[in-house]
Amino acid sequence: MKKIISILAAFTLALGLSGCSTVVQVSDVYAQKINWGLCENKSFQCGTVAVPLNWDKPDGEKIEIALARKFTNNAQGSIVLNPGGPGGSGVDFLINNYDSIGTQTLRDAFTLVSFDPRGVSRSAKVTCLDAKGTDHLLYDSNDAEPGSAKDIKLMKVELAKFVDACKANTGAVLGYVDTVSAAKDMDVIRAALGDEKLNYLGFSYGTFLGTTYATLFPTKVGRFVLDGAIDPRVSDSQQSINQLKGFDLALHNYLKDCLANDSSCPFSGSLSNASSQVSQFLKKMEKKTLPTKDGRKLTIASANTGLIMALYSDTYWPYLTQAFNEAFDSKDGSTFMLLADFYNDRDQKGNYSSNTFEANVAVNCLDSRSSAKPEDMARQNQRILQLSPILGRYWQNGALLCSQWPYPTAKRPDSYSAKGAPTIIVIGTTGDPATPYEQSVGLAHEVLAKGFLVTFKGEGHTAYGRSNQCVSSTVDDFFTEGTIPEKEPVC
Repeated sequence: MKKIISILAAFTLALGLSGCSTVVQVSDVYAQKINWGLCENKSFQCGTVAVPLNWDKPDGEKIEIALARKFTNNAQGSIVLNPGGPGGSGVDFLINNYDSIGTQTLRDAFTLVSFDPRGVSRSAKVTCLDAKGTDHLLYDSNDAEPGSAKDIKLMKVELAKFVDACKANTGAVLGYVDTVSAAKDMDVIRAALGDEKLNYLGFSYGTFLGTTYATLFPTKVGRFVLDGAIDPRVSDSQQSINQLKGFDLALHNYLKDCLANDSSCPFSGSLSNASSQVSQFLKKMEKKTLPTKDGRKLTIASANTGLIMALYSDTYWPYLTQAFNEAFDSKDGSTFMLLADFYNDRDQKGNYSSNTFEANVAVNCLDSRSSAKPEDMARQNQRILQLSPILGRYWQNGALLCSQWPYPTAKRPDSYSAKGAPTIIVIGTTGDPATPYEQSVGLAHEVLAKGFLVTFKGEGHTAYGRSNQCVSSTVDDFFTEGTIPEKEPVC
């Protein structure tokens, strides 16, 4: 789960699924069947299910949830996917990344199904600012000292504009895109697929969605794998701290690897010297901009976004090295800007291919929110700066994001133990910056009544499909055979 938005970059497909309201009786919700038709990409099938806008009033207004599947002949069943976020489009994820989801064994054995959760893309989409306004919010920087009173004042003004736009352009659904509601939607999807039990593979935020489903519907849980886990006991403020520690470790590991193994590494001297160079670069960017090849100016906001993006996985480290080399040698911010654009799902024409940012904020603000009282933010900022003098400077005042949200937080379960559900596999990566490893340990060993931890000793966010045979075979055997190793594997 990202601090602000998902890194999944997906190209929006015109499926003709508006997510508009329909009128359906509640008795029909669990009786409905999916009318599958060809997606724009004809290798996949698309459809919808109708669900209550407000699950507390299930006979009231309905919205449509968009789905896609890759039908597999002779499949032993289906697996529902969630790519994370919150705000990631499951439809785009399935269609654009099918060949790299899990393993060939998984794809041969199951029909993979995914969906846009409520508020996302084709499912009653959260809509806020236009592209120009989003550019200003995500890429432009003010001239205030980060974390200062002036910075807070200016941020509040911009966030108020954003919130007002969300309310005006989205309508009533804005108050109902919480995770509990999305989990209830998943049970309708399960029934519409004709499955007695739900098989599920969730990444990042998708682990929280899966844990929520398993808690609400334990007897409907089939084979569940939660990769890059979120511990639901952890508060928003502590989540922010945990993520900061994770990204700080990722930066440390990147610099260490760069100095030791990359002849093109732009840093020199000790690890401490390299860290100082990064810090000095970012502080200079607070007062200046760098030109880019597309004519835009790289600001501290976009430079920091590009840096965070590249720290999500060690596969992106070469791009980060290129970005620093360009910035240091040529005073060119183009690669940093490309990384920021990838993070924000923005194309080179200035269009946003998804509403990931808007949906991310909406879901997070309904699920929970930190205190935005000045004294509480001051204490949090102090902790942040002590933990990470480099990245922490740009991690302050995160509570402001939800402080003006016009809807109350949604009711959450008192416990997330999923008591009564079968064993659930949880995968944790030791170098995961976004969902730090200790959260997977906590979910598997302390939260879930029957959790089983798979540890991947490596870098990057999530593991299944990108790590090693140990992780792959454990997950594949679980999905295809229902078997679990005698001991929790360390891969």
